[in-house]
Amino acid sequence: MAVRDAARGPPGPGRDEETAALLFERAHYRHDPCWLLPVPPRLCLACMLELLPEPCVSLVRKKHVLSCFQDALLRHASLVMPLVARDQRICIHFISMLFGKIKGETFLIQLTTQLKLEQTICCLLDECHKELCNMPSMRGSLATLTLLGKLVDAVPLLADKLVMEHSDLMEHLLRGLVYPNEGVQASVCYLYGKLYSSPVAAEMLLGHFREKLCPLFLSTLDGAQTKELQINCLGLLRQLLKYDLFVSLIMNKSALAESTEGVEGTPGKTSLPLVLKKLLLSRDETLQVASAHCITAVLVHSPVKHAPAFIHADIPEFLFEHLSSSSEVLVWSSYNCLILLAEEPLFFSKCHTVYGIESVVRSLQGSLKMNNTELHKQGLLLFAEILTRQPEEIKLFTSSAICRDAGRALQEAVRSPVLEVAAEALKAISAFLRKDHQSTPPVQYRELRALLEAMLSRCADFSQTPLSRRPLGHVSSRDSGKAILRRGKFLLSTLEGFRNACRLAVEFQSEPSAQENPFTAPSAEKEDTLEAFSEFLLSACDSLCIPMVMRHSEQATHPNLMEVFLSILHSLFIIVPHMKEKFSKKLASSSFIRLTLELKARFCSSLRHSALNQVCSSFLYYMILNLLSAPEKTEPLSKEELSVVSTFLQHGLPHISSRNPESLAFLSDRQYMEKTARQRQYCILLLFYLAYIHEDRFVSEAELFVAVQSFLLSLQDQGERPPLVVFRASIYLVSLCQDKDRALDEAVVSAIRKFLEDIPDLHLVYTHHPLLLKFFLSYPALMSRFGHRVLELWFSWEESSYEELDDVPSAGQSPLPASLAALFHMLRSSPSILLILLDLIYSSSVDTAHKVLIVLRMFLRRNEDVEVGGLIRGHFLLILQHLLVEHGASPSEGNLPLLLSLLSLVQLKNMSEQELDSMAMKLLHQVSKLCGKCSPADVDILQPSFNFLYWSLHQTTPSSQKRAAAVLLSSTALIELLEKTLALTWTKVDSPRTELLCSAWLLTASFSAQQHYASLQVHQTLSVDLDQVLKVLSFPKKKAALLSAAILCFLRTALQQSFSSAFVTLVPSEAQPPLAPENTVLAPLGTSQVLSLVIGLQNLLVQKDPLLSYACVGCLEALLDYLHARSPDIAFHVVSQPWNRFLLFTLLDAGESSFLRPEILRLMTLFVRFQSSSVLSHEEVDHVLQGAALTDLSTLSNTTLQALHSFFLQVQSMGLLADHSMAQTLQTSLEGLTPSTSSAQPPLDMLYLGGVAVSLSHIRD
Repeated sequence: MAVRDAARGPPGPGRDEETAALLFERAHYRHDPCWLLPVPPRLCLACMLELLPEPCVSLVRKKHVLSCFQDALLRHASLVMPLVARDQRICIHFISMLFGKIKGETFLIQLTTQLKLEQTICCLLDECHKELCNMPSMRGSLATLTLLGKLVDAVPLLADKLVMEHSDLMEHLLRGLVYPNEGVQASVCYLYGKLYSSPVAAEMLLGHFREKLCPLFLSTLDGAQTKELQINCLGLLRQLLKYDLFVSLIMNKSALAESTEGVEGTPGKTSLPLVLKKLLLSRDETLQVASAHCITAVLVHSPVKHAPAFIHADIPEFLFEHLSSSSEVLVWSSYNCLILLAEEPLFFSKCHTVYGIESVVRSLQGSLKMNNTELHKQGLLLFAEILTRQPEEIKLFTSSAICRDAGRALQEAVRSPVLEVAAEALKAISAFLRKDHQSTPPVQYRELRALLEAMLSRCADFSQTPLSRRPLGHVSSRDSGKAILRRGKFLLSTLEGFRNACRLAVEFQSEPSAQENPFTAPSAEKEDTLEAFSEFLLSACDSLCIPMVMRHSEQATHPNLMEVFLSILHSLFIIVPHMKEKFSKKLASSSFIRLTLELKARFCSSLRHSALNQVCSSFLYYMILNLLSAPEKTEPLSKEELSVVSTFLQHGLPHISSRNPESLAFLSDRQYMEKTARQRQYCILLLFYLAYIHEDRFVSEAELFVAVQSFLLSLQDQGERPPLVVFRASIYLVSLCQDKDRALDEAVVSAIRKFLEDIPDLHLVYTHHPLLLKFFLSYPALMSRFGHRVLELWFSWEESSYEELDDVPSAGQSPLPASLAALFHMLRSSPSILLILLDLIYSSSVDTAHKVLIVLRMFLRRNEDVEVGGLIRGHFLLILQHLLVEHGASPSEGNLPLLLSLLSLVQLKNMSEQELDSMAMKLLHQVSKLCGKCSPADVDILQPSFNFLYWSLHQTTPSSQKRAAAVLLSSTALIELLEKTLALTWTKVDSPRTELLCSAWLLTASFSAQQHYASLQVHQTLSVDLDQVLKVLSFPKKKAALLSAAILCFLRTALQQSFSSAFVTLVPSEAQPPLAPENTVLAPLGTSQVLSLVIGLQNLLVQKDPLLSYACVGCLEALLDYLHARSPDIAFHVVSQPWNRFLLFTLLDAGESSFLRPEILRLMTLFVRFQSSSVLSHEEVDHVLQGAALTDLSTLSNTTLQALHSFFLQVQSMGLLADHSMAQTLQTSLEGLTPSTSSAQPPLDMLYLGGVAVSLSHIRD
């Protein structure tokens, strides 16, 4: 103590006065220091006990002492309470004294409760009881009743003691309840409320309530005027309504009051529903909320029993009105009441929902803008209850506007980030998607689509949310399981909503008024229609529902969820009938046959989950029929066959609930099969067949191979003839599952052949697949009888003609499609199949023959080691002769163009130069003869023919070239055809395809070169208009680089021959004036024509097309040689044009090493040769040589090396080498690199470019 006083410091004058006020000076010296509070205020408890009853002490001082004690008790209860509780007698005396002084103060309650002494509490209780009993009237009982109520509130256990030991106190309370003072009544109700909050006390007071309190209380509640009394009455009512027995008593009294209301001579009684209705109508929000809570408390016990009383009192009407309140508590309370009232059918039959649905929608829209999750959930729960329970005969939405607003509110709700709110929204959406809710015209299909999109999007977002993780990053298995379960429930609710949307679409199909919006303008897009909505359902299921279910099924599989999911898929077949086949194919290729069979095996065996079994069977039934109605790789079934399939599917599918091994064992059973068992086998086989067709091989191929064989033998043993579709499935599965090293037993092959021989045509059981083709061609017994027909079916079913693979050179082969690779493998292993293919040329349609010839062409191109050329060419010669005789003057009929294409193919196979044998010469003669019978319009014949002739001239030895040229030049008709074709180059009418013109110019150039070189005899000259040739080169056609290159090739040949060819006659234009004397030296060219030609060549070079650049440079070389021989000045003038420098630098702008391109090197060689330093200076020549010296010459092509060597020699011969050491190094490198040592891949000389046979060396050199 001394230490504490020292720490506090010396007392000041103010502190002495305060301490003196708290101490009773006359008695303080007698008191033990232990009664002095150890903390400020320095109050002595003993002094307080003597000071308070002293009459001479002022009331102000007494209140100040009590205030200081209360302050100490609040701030330092742990120090004060032990002092007070030290002596129990003193404590009781203290409480009694305080009761007389500060009765009704909260301080007394606080002190009593913190003492936690039973005797002090009993003392206070006794004092209260004594006070009430001794009180002559209730006028002064308010403080005591208030204190007693607060005491029971502070010590709840006191309620039981008060009822048991002071039961006569209840009579005083009844007197207070009828006393005409609402303050006293409020205190009595408050105390009653605390007493009835105890179940024990409530049970003991049951009789008291039944006999006395109930009518008084209801009357008091009905007549209460002050808010305090109203609140306390409602508080007591809330406590009473916790007990079912009290609820029954109150409601029975209310019912009796309502039944006697208005009866003459009957005293007025109070009905609880009417009282609560009056409170609902008050303008006090607190009373409204309390009234709603009381209604809810009544209905919770038995909505069916008690709801009619509130409905007859029209309470729903006012609850709906309160939904527009801005108070969240009132709205939430109204929601609760209405949810419970909705369990009573009378709520709907009296049309309360029709009256209030707009209020519900508006309230839901407003509440969703608030940040109150519970309010959102309750509102959606009410909306869902109304939508679900609303009778179909009573239309809920009286206008489409309300329905639209309801849908938009649900959209906003389902987008809520709070999962519980979104889940409630899903339930409401499911109930909303009902025909009677949506049938108000016009049907808002666009709004429904937006609602479903929001629903599916929310579910997709939730399903992709990662599982919650522990702090260390590990997923708890228990938490993970709960999360998966939540996702499953959410997904199930989503699917149920989507299923209801599908059901809605099905129901609307029979409603003409629901097909489309009748208020849509005729010219507007038909988006708001049932058809568009149905297609949306299919698209949404495909893009969202199916992926979500598949992802979830990887974690957990729930029968109820899968039942709803499969019923959706089944309904989509009906909703979008024009898409059912395509949708079925996609489902089958996505392993849905396997999925459904696994569900049946897992959940539907032993008669479990009959609903799931029915849905699975129905889904499989419709999917199978859809797949068989529009198959991709076989003929569709007839109506009779579909009827047969439908029958055995209906009988067999519901009984399939076994796993795959059991199904295979059942299929392999060779015992006698009854009809029902055989139908099950048919179903199993058909399911495996369709699964395999759509690449879903969930059954072991080896086991299925054995099972199908046993099944076929079983059919043969019992003398049965299966349905065609079943036999088709059997053959397909046997061919696909056949082991590579294991052949079928002869008995099975014999059985298959017998079954096939009984079928009118093989196409009835044919399924397009490479392995099926291999199956028929692998067994002589089947190939000899059905090989021709199966190959014909094969090519007729091939969708692609493989033309895109036809132009691929062998050096750059792309991978073959699986079907072609399989066929090529069979052709290599069995060359006799080629004879069947050749036979198809005669007997098949043009389309089939076209496919056969393209396939043969690719086969021969890709299999150069297969020596069949002699056989094929011999057959072609016979075929060509036969067709020429058969068709005569009209060779374009039949398959002749295709045969010529194949003839080009055989020629293409000979990539190296070979001597032309006698058969080749005969073919040349026949083809040239054929061309002579054609007109330029017969492009399909002439194009492959010209290619063949051109190829024969260039892909052979020089001696054979001479012989071939002599044969072709002897064909007058061919030369005349070429002249007519060339003349069409500059005509716009009846112009043939550019490819034919290219071939014609190349052939003409080749003929002219060979005739001039070998001095061959000319039987027919060919006339060409030189002016038109120059004009075409000056104004070339768009996208005709190859044609320009071919014409340049012809012009280069003419220039090299100095226009003196015995074969080609250059005819001047009729409008051209005679040449001036100074131009005769260049005849037949004029100076202006030369300059125009040079400009045209420059323009073509700028296009930077490789082949065209070769042709331009070659033509420019020939032109300058021609000019230099006749007029060197003109040649030097042409070379020295400034435009040439710009041209050169334009070409060099393609990259750093662009100067090493062969055509640019040849062009620079030309400029050096003619000493055109204004175009290419000495420094620039030096720069080019330095760049070449720094280049790895071994990586360059032979063509580039030759051009570089020529450039170097030209520079050397002109004496332009400045750096002799560098020049010596470059020369050594060039001499050391022969064409054979270059590492660059030598390019193919003969190419097909856009269907035109082209020799690169012919164009280049």
